[in-house]
Amino acid sequence: MTKARRPDHAPSLPEPSSPIGFEEEGTAYEIDAPTNPAARETGPDVIKSYLSRLPDGPGVYRMLDAKGEVLYVGKARSLRNRVASYTRYEGHTTRIQRMISNAASLVAVVTRTETEALLLESNLIKRLKPRYNVLLRDDKSFPYILIEGGHDFPRLRKHRGAKSVDGRYFGPFASAGSVNRTLNHLQKAFLLRSCNDSTFDGRTRPCLLYQIKRCCAPCVDYISPEEYKELSDEAFDFLEGKSTSVQERLAAEMNTAAADMDYERAAIFRDRIKALTQVQSHQGVNPRGVDEADVVALHMENGQACVQVFFFRGGQNWGNKAYFPRLASDADEAEVLAAFLGQFYDTRPPAKSILLSHEPGEIDLLQAALTEAAGHKITLAMPARGEKRELVADASRNAREALARRMADSAAQGRLLDGLVDAFDLNDRPSRIEVYDNSHIMGTDAVGAMIVSGPDGLQKNQYRKFNIKGTDLTPGDDFGMMREVLTRRFSRLMKEDPDREKGNWPDLVLIDGGQGQLTATLETLGELGVEDVAVVAVAKGQERDAGKEMFYRHGHRPKALPHRDPTLYFLQRLRDEAHRFAIGTHRAKRAKSQMVNPLDEIGGVGPARKRALLAHFGSAKAVSRAGVTDLAAVEGVSKAMAQKVYDHFHGE
Repeated sequence: MTKARRPDHAPSLPEPSSPIGFEEEGTAYEIDAPTNPAARETGPDVIKSYLSRLPDGPGVYRMLDAKGEVLYVGKARSLRNRVASYTRYEGHTTRIQRMISNAASLVAVVTRTETEALLLESNLIKRLKPRYNVLLRDDKSFPYILIEGGHDFPRLRKHRGAKSVDGRYFGPFASAGSVNRTLNHLQKAFLLRSCNDSTFDGRTRPCLLYQIKRCCAPCVDYISPEEYKELSDEAFDFLEGKSTSVQERLAAEMNTAAADMDYERAAIFRDRIKALTQVQSHQGVNPRGVDEADVVALHMENGQACVQVFFFRGGQNWGNKAYFPRLASDADEAEVLAAFLGQFYDTRPPAKSILLSHEPGEIDLLQAALTEAAGHKITLAMPARGEKRELVADASRNAREALARRMADSAAQGRLLDGLVDAFDLNDRPSRIEVYDNSHIMGTDAVGAMIVSGPDGLQKNQYRKFNIKGTDLTPGDDFGMMREVLTRRFSRLMKEDPDREKGNWPDLVLIDGGQGQLTATLETLGELGVEDVAVVAVAKGQERDAGKEMFYRHGHRPKALPHRDPTLYFLQRLRDEAHRFAIGTHRAKRAKSQMVNPLDEIGGVGPARKRALLAHFGSAKAVSRAGVTDLAAVEGVSKAMAQKVYDHFHGE
């Protein structure tokens, strides 16, 4: 499939006299569109000015506002006809009418087929995140089980990301927990090695995994390549769904060993059978008539949606995951499910059969697009009876329950945010809360940390860490560190989102500290011209006793919240989460700094010279104390380099 050019930003639009250039057949290209005579005009008339230059063929279009932000991405069998429908407000939902009224320009990409247009549309929606599209917000890759190839003793391990390693992949699994649990039992069942090649090659005696019967120790030749291959073949069979035959073979081996009164060997086979049984028990429902399928069920309620996806491979249930796409209140099931499937499978391999709870929009086109992307036949179906229908019903029930839990959590979170309004006399419920904390040991390895919370709880993808860079700070100066963190954070906000339209500005800032931290924070924000963000400092109570916190806010007397107040518990959780994140970041930085060798900081001292210096003197500290003559006596170190090393440690 020929791929369309996908620029990160809308290109500058040429003058109306600029001709449209067509490339050879089958190649996607971007259309040059006329600039809008009135740069700030928006609405149907602006869209109409592009019609004469759009072809009557398939492609993808992007609606942009006056600032160049992408409002909407859509695909069409005929670009001209589809865009023409946006030259009037009638016949559109309220959401699309708002998009039309904000549209100031249009960028279109022509594709060879409508299938290519659908694939490109899904990719652009995920990458650009337009305001008026249904958007899949969780785009993490799934983990796989990988049995590596190219080795006499293949390694069994978890894999996530591109399938660039030679070997056989089994998955996807719904979560890292499910794949780790399966790997744990597979090690007991098949005794395959999990160490990397360098560790494998360097072993002279078995490791602990052999002692606890999770490896057959091929690293020290306790098993031949032929015997190991039998184990790996059994693992292949089990992961491909041939679990019954594998267990039957193991049972026969166990009975034979028991008949020969080799009870120790029989116990090994018994433990392997038990491990396989535990894998299957964790997998829940394992259908008999479904070998490979993804079950996708949608439930919508009160303007929110949950899509539950179950993964079945080799007749085994490899877990499920719930997704909560962003959607407008006027979106229907067909639109939401079609958008979800396009974005979900944009970077993930689909199963041969996808069982659905609802019929998505343009199902034939979607099926053709998935088939083309996968390189083999993909079937979309809404089963009406039998085992497949039961699987869909089970997924639908899970989607309904997951959405109910999320809505309940959102309602509880809303009540907590309302409690903040009452406690601190805020103007409105905060939609974004930022909590700041510092962590260091006597000023060394100092870091600042920011966590974010909102209507849906903690937003961990918005967390940020700050390496304290100030060289004029007194070690342990918490006020100075806080000033640096806040200056860097809000200076960037003012540069990237001066109009506060992207939702990145906090409504409430929480600082771990008392009146001093509050004063420093307000002074820093005042110097930056930020005076309309509510700031609250959270000071630990007497004897640092949880429940006796004091809260400081400018223009108000310090106050404490009642014991067992849900708002107090909420603030404690936020404070503790910021503390946890700051300490974790500090420990990671400290561990990294402890591994740094001072010789690495000297220009011209590479790995070979560093090894020679350390071998000669024994340690980096001994190198730092050596004289120029002693340094020059090391093989590979010239007099000029010896002087450079000496100067580095003696500050010259």
